[in-house]
Amino acid sequence: MAVDTRSEFLKRLEARDPRLYMLAQLLSHRDVVASAARAVARSRFREHKGLLSKILELRAEDNPNKVGLIFENGGQYPDEKLTYAKLYANSLRLAHALRREGYVRGDKIALVMRNHPEFVYAMAACTMLGTILVPIDPRAKGEKLAYQLADSDAVAVVTTADLLPDVEEAAKGAANLRKIYLNLKPDADPSLALRYATVNEMLDQPRVADLEDRVDDPGAPVQIIYTSGVTGNPKGVTLDSRRNAMYCLLGYLVWGYREDDVLYTGLSLAHGNAQAVTLFPALTMGIPAVISQRFTKSRIWDICRRYGCTTFSLLGGMMSGIYNEPPRPDDADNPVRMVISAGTPRAIWEDFERRFGVEILEWYGAIEGGFAYKPIGEGPIGSFGKPIPGLVEMRVVDEEDNEVPPGVTGELICRMLTQTKVDYYKKPEASAEKMRGGWLRSGDMVHRDEEGWFFFDYRKGGALRRAGDFIKPDLVEKVIGEHPDVSEVCVYGIPAASGAPGESDLVAAVAPFPGRTIDPASVFKKAAEGLERNSIPSYLQVVEEIPKSPSEKHLDRVLRDQFRPDAENVYRLEDYQV
Repeated sequence: MAVDTRSEFLKRLEARDPRLYMLAQLLSHRDVVASAARAVARSRFREHKGLLSKILELRAEDNPNKVGLIFENGGQYPDEKLTYAKLYANSLRLAHALRREGYVRGDKIALVMRNHPEFVYAMAACTMLGTILVPIDPRAKGEKLAYQLADSDAVAVVTTADLLPDVEEAAKGAANLRKIYLNLKPDADPSLALRYATVNEMLDQPRVADLEDRVDDPGAPVQIIYTSGVTGNPKGVTLDSRRNAMYCLLGYLVWGYREDDVLYTGLSLAHGNAQAVTLFPALTMGIPAVISQRFTKSRIWDICRRYGCTTFSLLGGMMSGIYNEPPRPDDADNPVRMVISAGTPRAIWEDFERRFGVEILEWYGAIEGGFAYKPIGEGPIGSFGKPIPGLVEMRVVDEEDNEVPPGVTGELICRMLTQTKVDYYKKPEASAEKMRGGWLRSGDMVHRDEEGWFFFDYRKGGALRRAGDFIKPDLVEKVIGEHPDVSEVCVYGIPAASGAPGESDLVAAVAPFPGRTIDPASVFKKAAEGLERNSIPSYLQVVEEIPKSPSEKHLDRVLRDQFRPDAENVYRLEDYQV
């Protein structure tokens, strides 16, 4: 597409694709029209429109033998390097097999597995068939897993041998569930194939040319992704491929990926972050991505060195975990140039950049909607950025929806200037409440400065106030996390023993490094050396690991439910001389 002038380019773009025209026009304040032109030319946006099956098909046509995705298996068995041709061929095979099994448009197929190639095949197959994928956090078990299988009306579930016992138990309460399929990996018991149909059988079929009567409708529901469930039962957000279309453009217009980049993620593909930051931009731009089965903070730099990864995606709790690893002399000797993070703790931001020789691009988003980002080198440290002018509008309001002035904390609400809509599956009342007054209610308490940069303060209902002071959990976590035996730490509040309204006593849940134990006296001493007295936790809660949501948020509500002042794993500050 020739670009004579900005206005001429926009006119041509509007005629070819109104959605891309809107995005290019609204981002033109950062002079990204040329990037939008490249997005049209290179991603063939008009042809795929965010449909994963079409993206893979186009990539297979253009460069069939290029390795597009590498699934890193942590040494359990060899890593899997997949060409675009193989990605597309196996997606077609799986679509044919699912059709033969009788699944039709609108059926929900749950996926309970870690990051494997079959995850991508299933996503693409569902776009061809019009079936709806329900990706579920592989750590979900018990009541939470049973709830999501039942709530989503899943008629089938695909899982792996390591997660099969949890799925079998949870499936008992899912009335619509008809069949369990196994994705049988090399480390699994092969005799399981005698009990369950396997995805392996589906993929072990002759190559097929295409699928008749493909749906490939960008407006058809393609996924139900569940929220983190930090404050209660998760809700399923119904999404179509038009959301994926926006993900496809982020690599050009926001993340600023380069042709020689190699992307990395250890986040679950069941979460929107891994799809928005890694999967869809990589496939759209034709640059490789390395995807680990799971996030491992102790191995992340070794993986990036092995594959030459130049950028990876993190969430705040993950960044703290990496930072808490013992320093190594080669920390900065790595190929990574940029970390794309959502929720970088202010207390470690600059230290993290210096120690590892990287730059942080901070952003904010939710699966329901809303988007802001802070480009590298712009804005103040600690801010999650600004919304995109003309595309997203954000306000900070009090309980009466009055906008508050800069520096004052209130709830973040936002709206897309095209259409603001949240569709919680089977929950119209919750959807309406989330969108009350035409604004998406985030539940995040934030403030902005005089220049319009936004800063996260705390989750609504989760502020920590103690003796009149507001406590910054990330600072407490930073200090305790520097203890040599502490691998992970999550600070949360419980109602103050004093009974003072709105006041909290602090609890620091800590998990040790493998093979080490926690000495409470030394942890309290470490806290006393680095914190003001009012910020020292009243309790230490020693756990094997910190429970997390699919987005790697610490599930403090789970820790809070498990907390008992007289429990054997709980230690009181007042019992130690610090």
